[in-house]
Amino acid sequence: MNWLIQDAWAQGAGTDGSLLGLLPLVLIFVVFYFLLIRPQSKRQKEHKEMVSNLKVDDEIITAGGVLGKITKVKDQFVFVEVADGVELKIQRHTIGTIMPKGTVKSTK
Repeated sequence: MNWLIQDAWAQGAGTDGSLLGLLPLVLIFVVFYFLLIRPQSKRQKEHKEMVSNLKVDDEIITAGGVLGKITKVKDQFVFVEVADGVELKIQRHTIGTIMPKGTVKSTK
């Protein structure tokens, strides 16, 4: 039956191949770090900085797609005017983007 299934013989107990066996795992971790982990942490840092620098009269878009103008800034929340007399209270971390000045006027 050797022609169909080969016999599994034990390999010699050498230490010369053990470091080479770890090399692919190290390479995969390095690739994951530079392609996934590092860019994601950079984006998180930029978003945290953007949220901490919010001020009154900034025009923003929330993560849900609501466009508005900031009227009040609190510790955890901001008040956003989305229409004349309509104000929403939203959490700071849900703000997705700060838009250029005049964006809200151009959409009305």
